[in-house]
Amino acid sequence: MPKIKTKKAVAKRFKVTGSGKIMHKHTNRGHRAFGKTTKQKRQLKGSTEMNRASRRLIGRALPYKGGNK
Repeated sequence: MPKIKTKKAVAKRFKVTGSGKIMHKHTNRGHRAFGKTTKQKRQLKGSTEMNRASRRLIGRALPYKGGNK
């Protein structure tokens, strides 16, 4: 059986925790911050867990990161 390649674009954007959760950064944080309130910018900090619908697709792209849990 050949090795499965990791999708590098996915590996850069998502992280897998030790318990198998797939985490991603919040959107709307990259630029144009002057149009957002301080509260919005503060709440967009950090990472959040991937939703259930997308978790399986992302897990397939990260075969050696434990994304198949």
